[in-house]
Amino acid sequence: MNKFLMLFAVLFLGSCGDQLQIEPEQSLSIEASFSDENTSRASLNGAYSLSQDLDVFGAMPQIINDFMFNNVNFVGSFPTLNDINQFITASDNATTLGIFRDTYEAILAANAVIHFVPMVEDETFTQESRDQIIGEAKYLRAILYFNLVNLFANPYAADNGASPGVALITVPNVLLEGAETTPRNTVAEVYAQIEQDLTEAEAALGDTGDKYRATSVAAAAMLSRLYLYQGDWDGVERAANRVVGNPSYQLAPDYSFYNTPSSEAVFSLNMSAIDNSRTGSGGWASFYNPAEAGARGDCPFDEDFLASHEDGDLRIANLTQPSDAGLIYTSKFPDAANNSDDAPIQRVTEVHLNLAEAITRSSNSVEESVIDILNPLRERAGLSTFTTDDFDDANDLIETILDERRKELAFEGHHRNDVLRTGGAPANDKNIMPIPQREIDLGSSLPQNPGY
Repeated sequence: MNKFLMLFAVLFLGSCGDQLQIEPEQSLSIEASFSDENTSRASLNGAYSLSQDLDVFGAMPQIINDFMFNNVNFVGSFPTLNDINQFITASDNATTLGIFRDTYEAILAANAVIHFVPMVEDETFTQESRDQIIGEAKYLRAILYFNLVNLFANPYAADNGASPGVALITVPNVLLEGAETTPRNTVAEVYAQIEQDLTEAEAALGDTGDKYRATSVAAAAMLSRLYLYQGDWDGVERAANRVVGNPSYQLAPDYSFYNTPSSEAVFSLNMSAIDNSRTGSGGWASFYNPAEAGARGDCPFDEDFLASHEDGDLRIANLTQPSDAGLIYTSKFPDAANNSDDAPIQRVTEVHLNLAEAITRSSNSVEESVIDILNPLRERAGLSTFTTDDFDDANDLIETILDERRKELAFEGHHRNDVLRTGGAPANDKNIMPIPQREIDLGSSLPQNPGY
């Protein structure tokens, strides 16, 4: 079995990156990793830890999603990020390779939990505990694939998911049967797997109220995002209403909720001074703080985005910090010293906005219920509230919802996906990340995206 795990790791991880090498002493046997309930939980925690990685949910994909369409400007020195920022990315871009490789590494860890936990021979390991561990791993696999397919494939809305997505690898032994030549599944097929994982996770998981672990509410919230990207408005409403009616998940009254497990958070990755996404190239706070705060200062506000806020908007007054160079930065991630700020994967604000957009698009009208969703956000921002008379038609209201969404969720990794799914991006093949050239050379993950 040791030999099995080594082959499992080398076949897949070796196909994803140039430098990654798995040594025997770095690998645990399947027996050791899944010998009982405790080791199974440790293996699940390993999947959470891999999800914290800089190139997964540790800031890199998220800052790309915000600077590509002008929420922030990238003013740093990384050539690979400058290429993405200028839409001249090449297929051998080291940043996109890292995102692709490290996300699959986390998926691989979730796959192992899902596959091997049912086989653990431990009479004290109850079915309820097994279901909970597998449910958390399925939730993680779902959000990992969702992150990956939205970066490396056309949006679902472009052609109802007919475009090439990413290779779906869901069971360990699939990797042994030809990881080097695994073709890309369609976007629709990837979305279907994500929906299945989230649906099964929601059924298996309870609502523990732990904002740092996958829960049934987190799965429902992510389903509302998945359905939003698909244009399944009824699906959004059903999923979102399983969240917004829950008293444990409510809009915070002000903006002090960042970096605390408050009612505003649905699911966050918990970072600490000794367990975070910080590397030699930075984490959330490293990119989003000015140099004098001990950070890189790479991602200040875009001037147009800053100017788009109304006078008195507390999202500017309470959530920004100036730099000595005269640039404005978000203060959502203040700990540039330790990079211990939580990674905000899901907030209840997003679920409310998902619901508002779905109701408006489904009804094609200006509904009072949507105004009731938007006004608490407006009040929290210190702005005047809306009435139905403020909007000419549903399209006018949709534009406002998207504008509120951009401002509420800025710097959290949503903007690029919202622009692409709503058709708001200029025609440019390089809006989509390239499949890493190494994968193409090995004959896996074909075909390559247009423009590379």
